[in-house]
Amino acid sequence: MNHERAILRQRRRRRNSVRRRLGGKVRKRPRLSIFRSHKHISAQIIDDLQHRTLAAASTLEADLRGKTSSGGNKDAAAEVGKTIAQRALAAGIHEVAFDRREYKYHGRLAALADAAREAGLKF
Repeated sequence: MNHERAILRQRRRRRNSVRRRLGGKVRKRPRLSIFRSHKHISAQIIDDLQHRTLAAASTLEADLRGKTSSGGNKDAAAEVGKTIAQRALAAGIHEVAFDRREYKYHGRLAALADAAREAGLKF
């Protein structure tokens, strides 16, 4: 029980740290927010000034489901990264602030970010 509390406290501290660093950048450009579960990964570009989602992509979508064997691996994360970048560029968004929440920057998260950068999104 104490171990679980320590992990939750660590995640909360990491999330707040990331949010503090994003503070001023969020006002100037939209935020690319990531959510990761064991089975799926999703990303959305949010305009915090208007409180609107401008673009979104997830492994739960029908067109992304067929491209990979699982929704919870690096290949699926890379597909989501490519898709979110294409949708953002189509909406006229070229630069975003990367909000990784409490997740460490490695594995699926890094694969998603690298794929989005390769597809033309800047952050």
